[in-house]
Amino acid sequence: MSQEPAKITNVLLVDDDVAFVKIVQHHLQKYQDHEFKLVWKDNVEDAIEETKTNTGLDIIITDYQFAGATGLDFCLQLNQLNNQTPIIFITSMRDVKLAIEAMKLGVDDFLVKDDLAESLLPRTILNVLDRVQRHEQLQAVEKRILIAEKQAEAIRQLVVTVCHEFNNPLAAIKISSDLVQRQQLSAEDKSEMKKFEEFFIQIDTEIKRLRDINFEKYEFRKLSTSDDKAES
Repeated sequence: MSQEPAKITNVLLVDDDVAFVKIVQHHLQKYQDHEFKLVWKDNVEDAIEETKTNTGLDIIITDYQFAGATGLDFCLQLNQLNNQTPIIFITSMRDVKLAIEAMKLGVDDFLVKDDLAESLLPRTILNVLDRVQRHEQLQAVEKRILIAEKQAEAIRQLVVTVCHEFNNPLAAIKISSDLVQRQQLSAEDKSEMKKFEEFFIQIDTEIKRLRDINFEKYEFRKLSTSDDKAES
């Protein structure tokens, strides 16, 4: 029985410390059933260009201090480019304010270099990617719910319009029917009018049922059923 190939995670490392790059390469050697493919850039400018041309990047790991720029500058430029790649900030400083500023710019996790045990970095990468995936799934569900709500509202408005269009002619027919029944009618005519009245009541009842249908509940039940089947 052949084993499935290891999943490859494409990582962009932005750091100008060659010694630390080698540490990261060592930590990201094949981890459990995962394989990490590392792309290294030692400055912000080259890293930005890499993000523009390399559409297969899964995650970015960046240091804070660079010549002429900072990791925060890098994150800000990524935001301006509307780059949604998850980011892990790694610094040699235990700076809470820096961590807060990084998180404000959308950084997904913050690590201190001295704390990097061998398995911490790959586990952090996988945890971040898992959180991002769950967030995207939640957004997709919320989008489908919003679409369902709009569909339900459109159907509701259509039903209101249809019922209104029926009400006026039905009311006129009812008045005419009442006038006819007040006349001197033969037994056969009375029988026909009774059938007509039963038919009229049936139509009126169906219109009221249509008006009172909870389309929103129907749409959400349908959406939930589809999602359950997809997950099973």
